[in-house]
Amino acid sequence: MKAHLLLIVALLVAATAAFACGCTGTTADTPAAADTTEPELLVYCGAGMREPMDEIAMAFTNETGIPINFVFGGSNTLLTQMELTEMGDVYMPGATAYFDAAREKGLVEEEHLTVYHVPIIAVPKGNPAGITCLEDMAKPGVRVALGENPGTAIGQLTDKLLEKNNLLADVEKNLVTRSGTVNELLVYLSMGQADVGIIWEDLYVPEKMDIIYIPNTANLVKIVPIGVLTASEHPDEAEQFTAFVISDEGKEIFTRHGFVTYPSDTYADVKP
Repeated sequence: MKAHLLLIVALLVAATAAFACGCTGTTADTPAAADTTEPELLVYCGAGMREPMDEIAMAFTNETGIPINFVFGGSNTLLTQMELTEMGDVYMPGATAYFDAAREKGLVEEEHLTVYHVPIIAVPKGNPAGITCLEDMAKPGVRVALGENPGTAIGQLTDKLLEKNNLLADVEKNLVTRSGTVNELLVYLSMGQADVGIIWEDLYVPEKMDIIYIPNTANLVKIVPIGVLTASEHPDEAEQFTAFVISDEGKEIFTRHGFVTYPSDTYADVKP
């Protein structure tokens, strides 16, 4: 009798353990809890927009809970990465020419226009070489720093700008570097490793450099686009982010960082 009682107890313990284990597992009749976490977005962004885009991304994440991860770099370098990896959600190059190239490759959807990119002449603080205009960049002995072409939007645009003013060949004789990002140009100029360069107006650092404005008739102003990648696994969230970038809140952040937002009467004659 005692043995029989022990057997019954043992069977009850085993059954209880099996029931407990079954309660914590997933069966065909009991679906797993839905994943409520927001997807993360991967954004390929021109290096010159790092500061405002970091702030915009933070505001967007605070509002929606959707995290944003950036790859910053030269616009053409980013285009190559997008094509090779076939991954990511949003592309924001420094000029529409790169977005057009991405569209031709079938990499992007519709573009949205955000801000203007305005080239200016930048020199080290105090302007030791006495630069006053584009033509001075071609004078013998002047050390010139430019962005890579076609690697960076500023480099490609600078070459076109100098060609427009019949200065490219002479300025190239004075080159000391072709930088992979516009931010590298800032380092060269702020540390006095070059006498002059061409950067975007919004990247001007008053305490480290001086600037000379280029007349509108000689300049080439560009517009920064943004759009969703065709490879995006989260197109709705990616479109939500691009809409936030061009919203009033996004534009206010860009303005604080020295950008002129699109559209603007100041650059009404500038076309994408």
